[in-house]
Amino acid sequence: MKYSKEEVLQYMREEDVKFIRLAFCDVFGRQKNISIMPQELPRAFEYGIAIDASAITGFGDESHSDLFLHPDTDTLTALPWRPEHGRVVRMFCSITGLDGKIFECDTRSLLRRAVQDADRAGYQFFFGAEQEFYLFRLDDNGTPTKIPHDHAAYMDIAPEDKGEDIRREVCLMLDQMGILPESSHHEEGPGQNEIDFRYSDPLTAADNSMTFQTVVKTIAGLNGIFADFSPKPLENKAGNGFHINMSVKSSDGADHMDPMIAGILDKISDMTVFLNPTANSYKRFGSNKAPRYISWSSENRSQLIRVPAAVGAYRRVELRSPDPSANPYLAFALMIYAVLEGLQGRLVPPPPADFNLYRADASALAAFRQLPEDLEAARAAAAGSAFIRKYIPEAILKIYCGQ
Repeated sequence: MKYSKEEVLQYMREEDVKFIRLAFCDVFGRQKNISIMPQELPRAFEYGIAIDASAITGFGDESHSDLFLHPDTDTLTALPWRPEHGRVVRMFCSITGLDGKIFECDTRSLLRRAVQDADRAGYQFFFGAEQEFYLFRLDDNGTPTKIPHDHAAYMDIAPEDKGEDIRREVCLMLDQMGILPESSHHEEGPGQNEIDFRYSDPLTAADNSMTFQTVVKTIAGLNGIFADFSPKPLENKAGNGFHINMSVKSSDGADHMDPMIAGILDKISDMTVFLNPTANSYKRFGSNKAPRYISWSSENRSQLIRVPAAVGAYRRVELRSPDPSANPYLAFALMIYAVLEGLQGRLVPPPPADFNLYRADASALAAFRQLPEDLEAARAAAAGSAFIRKYIPEAILKIYCGQ
């Protein structure tokens, strides 16, 4: 919903708001915030709120530590788990330096620029996210264990599925925040869950992905358990995926499925370090429906890209390699740019791999390139990529590549 600054200030008065969280994230997508009182909001709108960024990854050192947060009024939302009297609200922010210019490590602004570039080229993008997470018990000291909250299987129901009430609370709370979950269910791993969202514009979808993890962790904590979004929490069990569904539209109504698929396949190795930024990320590849090979197919969940069975507005591609440790702003921006290059270059995808890659013999698999096998290989692919250097600021690239 669009709000003017005057409407936001009026909302603060009428809804008894006492604290405003100004939210942003570091280059790895870890959410941060600073809380201000309502009387400070006019200053935030006019000048921004100064933060000491020297302790935030990639944001500077002690000699260059002053940055400013500028709230985006369109992201105003109340936090339902906070008290109704003396309410707490949140707004995402853009980040600038002392000179007023957008800070180069502000990944949310990088995604905004990608959306603007796509719009100038005549394309609109839409994203829908599917994030998986595990629920683990806490020990007597409140420290997370690796003991799953339940031992249910895929799409089981209560009482075996003990995550049902957690998912229900999460979905209801997200609905109160104006975020629309489509479905939820128990996943394959013990204590593993998934909640899927309806598609939206890229910036909203990335904001919602950030909010989703916060809400899940909050609800889990209120219920005395721990929510784990790491890529591979349990050895020999299913990893957590961040499946990204994407579609693109243009005024001519053309079908852009082929260049979408081709553009992503062409750039996926270059992008992988931003989609899978931890060493743990690569333990997930090649098992439990997580891809290893650079391939695509309709419906087949062993592929890197699948085209789900859908029609009309729900026709899309699903990228299955990212995991929840990815920064959604960077992930979505790079996917947009990869598809734009596929569209502009009129790229054509290879034939679909309409078979199960997990059960294929070596001769069949020899035809496919593999995703980077570990973090170092992914870093090397990004560091040597002209595509990445074209769209990712040098400061962010150095951090992701360990330089």
